[in-house]
Amino acid sequence: MSEVAPMSPTSPTPSVTLAQGWDSDPAGTLAVGGVCLLLIVVVWQIAATWRARMLAAREDQYRELAKKYAQLLEDNVEIQRRTTDELTQARKAVTSMERMMREIE
Repeated sequence: MSEVAPMSPTSPTPSVTLAQGWDSDPAGTLAVGGVCLLLIVVVWQIAATWRARMLAAREDQYRELAKKYAQLLEDNVEIQRRTTDELTQARKAVTSMERMMREIE
């Protein structure tokens, strides 16, 4: 508690004396330190949770990209197979035409 000394005619301002200072209350200092520590831990955990969510989202995106890549690869293999079949048929036709032209000559 603070006490105010009565004004004396010689003193223009009242003097204030404090009954307790910072050094006399270790429980308050520990409480402030504990609250600060708690806030640090809470912020740390929020950041760790946010980071884990971001990594999970990134992993999901990679999975989707891998699925798209696999589908495109399958499509590419199918296109290549069709092209090979068509090329084989074209070669057979050209070979057949060459035989016919040789027979005509």
